Amino acid sequence: MYEEEEYLQLSGIQHFAFCRRQWALAYLEQQWQENVRTVEGKLLHDKAHDVMSRESRGEVLISRAMPICSKELGISGECDVVEFHRSPEGVSLWGREGTYEVVPVEYKRGRPKESHADLLQLAAQAMCLEEMLCCRIPYGYLFYGETRHREKVEISEALRTEVREMFQEMHGYFARRYTPKVKWSKSCNACSLKEICMPVLGRGKSAADYIDARMQETES
Repeated sequence: MYEEEEYLQLSGIQHFAFCRRQWALAYLEQQWQENVRTVEGKLLHDKAHDVMSRESRGEVLISRAMPICSKELGISGECDVVEFHRSPEGVSLWGREGTYEVVPVEYKRGRPKESHADLLQLAAQAMCLEEMLCCRIPYGYLFYGETRHREKVEISEALRTEVREMFQEMHGYFARRYTPKVKWSKSCNACSLKEICMPVLGRGKSAADYIDARMQETES
């Protein structure tokens, strides 16, 4: 169990899964730089939150920008949308009659990705809700702005295990204030921190090789 002052931001797991160095630059070194993708993503999230914090639609209660946390994972954050579906197999909610099934919904720009970074973030949200509400959440949804379509995601044991292991690794980096190195890849071109990270420098000679070369030039 983690203390509150040790909590990491839940949203960081998506960045960590994409690139550990990107996560460290943003969340450890507090460096950030917007690009088209980050701006579009922020606008989509603002739209999801720019309504009443709670509303009812028939047998479904909808909570937006719901704060969540987990002592076990040592994280905190918020869910874009949490739907509570009236169900005899659900959990009780304060001030509400009956029981409800809990379904997290995460909003993303663009379309479904080849990586499963979005799935990890959704699973982490589900695990926080499970701890807070003492329930089991078998699935959630990812809503993509470009396709305007929900993708159902099973919160499997394999996904839960990966979330736990990834946050353990993140806590280790955070405790040491360690920013990992990175090897350049095509995905670097889409990163908003490309100019700060400068991954292309990693494709050349090492610092030792550079110094040796400069010393040889001086001696000659």
